[in-house]
This record gives sequence, C-alpha cells and structure tokens, in this order.
Amino acid sequence: MKVNQEPEISRRDFIRTTGVAAAGLTVLGGLSVERSAHAAGTDETIKVALVGCGGRGTGAADQALSTGNVKLVAIADTFEHKLKSSLRILTDKHPEKVAVAPENQFVGFDAYKKAIAQADVVILATSPGFRPIHFEEAVAQGKNVFMEKPVGTDAAGVRRVLAANVEAKKKKLKVGVGFQRHHFDGYKETIKKLQDGALGDILALRVYWRGGARAGLQRNPDETEMQYQIRNWYFFTWLSGDHIVEQHCHNIDVGNWIKGTHPVRAHGVGGRQSRISKECGQIFDHHYVEFEYEDGTRMFSECSQFPAPWGMVSEHAIGSKGTADLMADRSLFVIRAKKLWKHEGRIKNPYQVEHDDLFAAIRNNTPYNEADYGAYSTMTAIMGRMATYSGTMVEWDDALNCKTELVPHEFALNINPPVMPNADGFYPVATPGKSEAC
Repeated sequence: MKVNQEPEISRRDFIRTTGVAAAGLTVLGGLSVERSAHAAGTDETIKVALVGCGGRGTGAADQALSTGNVKLVAIADTFEHKLKSSLRILTDKHPEKVAVAPENQFVGFDAYKKAIAQADVVILATSPGFRPIHFEEAVAQGKNVFMEKPVGTDAAGVRRVLAANVEAKKKKLKVGVGFQRHHFDGYKETIKKLQDGALGDILALRVYWRGGARAGLQRNPDETEMQYQIRNWYFFTWLSGDHIVEQHCHNIDVGNWIKGTHPVRAHGVGGRQSRISKECGQIFDHHYVEFEYEDGTRMFSECSQFPAPWGMVSEHAIGSKGTADLMADRSLFVIRAKKLWKHEGRIKNPYQVEHDDLFAAIRNNTPYNEADYGAYSTMTAIMGRMATYSGTMVEWDDALNCKTELVPHEFALNINPPVMPNADGFYPVATPGKSEAC
C-alpha cells in the first residue's frame, strides 16, 4: 500500500492496535506454522539467517548461536567484505554451529530475501532505514524474527512495521526487538516497583544519552554516492534516523515503559556545533526534547555527541513520594522514597538474555512479540527528531501520520540516494525554524 493511500491513525487507535503492556513487554501470538516442528520440550536444530553483517549484527548472531541447538545457515549483506568478516568471526567462535554454504552467502540489495528463505529465525541488523522492508519480507515468508532497534527511521516505516506485525500475530510468529533493557533484571524489578506505586504518582522523567563524538568515514574515490552513504550510514537521517532515534531511543523507551504509554506531543531544540565536517552528513550533534504525556507528565530528554563530553547514560523518575535512578552503565538501580531500595541481583548480560528469551519462546511455543512496543518507542524518538529539526511543537497524531518518506522505494548502488551533496560536498541539514516537522 502506498503511503498516500493509508488511513490516518489516531493516538487511541495506535494504543489499541499495538496493545502496549504496562510492564513494557507485549506477549502476543504463538508459534508460526512454519516453525510448528519446534513444539514444547523439543531440541530440534533451529536454523538462523543473519541479514546485516556489521558489529551489532555479528554480535546478535553470536548471542543467538549461544542459546542451544542453533545453526547459522545463511548470511546476507550489501557488501561482500562485511559478510566475509562477520562469517570469519562467527566461525572462529562457533565452529560447530556455523554451516553457511557458499551458495547461502548472499550479497546485494535483494540478498535479504534469499537469506530469509533458508532459515527458521532471521536476525535483522542492517542500518535501521531498511528494517521495515526486511521485517515485512520475514513476516511474508512466515519466519520468526529478531530485529535490532530502532525499527525504522520515519513514520511511514513505523506504520509498515505495525501493519506487518498484525500479520505476524495472525501467523503466531515470535518477534524480538533489540531494546535489551526489557531483559535486564535491574530495569524489570525497578520499573515494576515504580508501576506498583513505590514513588506515588510519577510527576516527571529525565532520560539521557550524553556521549563522545563519533567520526564520519572518508569517501573512497571509486565508490558511488549510494555505496558511500550506506557505508557511512550513521550520518544520514534516512538510514539511521539521527542519533536521537538510533541510540537515544533506548532511554526514551525506558520512559515510555515506566509510563506504560507514549507522549502526546513534543517540542525541543537541537543542532550541530562540533559536527561540521562533510563526513558527518546530515545529523545533529545534540538534541533536547520535552515530551508531554496525556496526563501532563513531562519527560525531559537529552542526547549529545561531543568530543570529551560530560558523559551520562541513564533514566530517572521523580514521583510524589521520592525519586528513582536507573543507570545501566553503572549497574545501579535505586529508589529513594520512605525506604531506600537498591537492586542487588547478579547482573546478567541483557544482550544474551534477550536471545535466550526469544529462542526459549520458539522452543516452548509460548507467546512472544515485542514489535509493537518497539514501534511505539521508535516513533516517540522520531517525533522528538521532528521537533528538534523543525523547532516546532509536534503532536503525536500528526507525527505518526506524516506522509513524508525518507527511505526510497528503489535501491541500486549506481542510483542516487534520497539526499545528495552540494557542489562543495556538504549535505542538506535541517534548520530549526525553517525546516518542516513533516
């Protein structure tokens, strides 16, 4: 369906459609027809395909291969050298679990379709702009999915993920999303206490991802513009969503998890101060957003990428009875109310646990679907970017129904991507006060 043919989605329709659980983990659907051989109590080999062979994709495949009787049988990427590097790393670490024949090593823009066809479970870990396209194909083929966050870079992509997930639920597919904090005991226990009233009424939230600068990649003289942008994907909004979407979505997701819903509007400021080279493409180096929930609660959101910054990756809640701090990087989870409470449990690697949970659900035929709240938190971050890029107040319904598509409908290495450099080699950058929110 073309974007301009889609019906508008209201905030209440979105909540009803996505069914986001207050605890943050939506459990919908069962085992796919295609995966029905993996009934409860069996240990049949589960075949996995990897689509996207960068560092995160290779890491996710490593974690999937650490879940039991699992084999990697197919692999796909736009670039052959990335595929070969990932395959070498995974073979060295899991020599008995990597069985990727040469004919199942696929390169190119259509490689994902061929890899998905070989497997029971597909790992989707390309740059986020491709995520909705790849998720649609996996669902159409009836495959269980682990997809990295965010699940898209524009509202059109989020709508595609939501629509595909309706079909995933009908087929009873298992779907995991890489918001791994939902599989982190410190977060789960702390947020349950907050939702049970440990702080009384939640009055405000603060969420941060303030970190160091990330360098852009130099252009190779023999590559096309499309090749360059995909290789340097982080710095192009159509591919990454900007760092507020690609990275800070983790912290925004925690705020939504605590509230059990999404904001209804947002305004903010952002820009580029240190990120000014050609290699840094289009994205900002800082965003500040004030999100407002329907009950009036505000979530104050900061993310920045500066050289030698004051660093902070954390989430905080302010309630009528006290405060709470959640800090994954320090393994510190504290509620300061009438009584002080700290999470004392042993820290398990949440990147591994999210795969343990997904593959256990496949084997045991238990409900498991995280795509709706993955879309929910991705869209919140996109709404924040719309606010900072435009400098305006953005309403949820307007953001979700935005008809602007950042991601093109056609891909080839020899065609122009949706944004191009000017004569001096610089790319178009949003200007708050002049750029449109949608």
